[in-house]
Amino acid sequence: VERGAKRAPGQEAEWKEKAIKELEEWYARQDEKLEKTKASNRAAEEAFVNDAEEVFPGTEWERVAQLCDFNPKSSKQAKDVSRMRSVLISLKQAPLVR
Repeated sequence: VERGAKRAPGQEAEWKEKAIKELEEWYARQDEKLEKTKASNRAAEEAFVNDAEEVFPGTEWERVAQLCDFNPKSSKQAKDVSRMRSVLISLKQAPLVR
């Protein structure tokens, strides 16, 4: 609304009502997203615990590789992890010998 322009008497109440509805919708979407994230995290944790029980000597790097996301395009983080990724890949291909 421009400065000095006159508003309709019920316009401000209409805006407040619309804002309240939008906030309620936003909170509902946030709650839904949170529940989906919680369910996903629970499933991932259960899978991780089940995989942790099956430990075989010599499979350590395969387990590390499963936990790492080696696709740089799907990475959600802003940090550059390319060096760490290359180190893990080289260790997977040629493990250290003790």
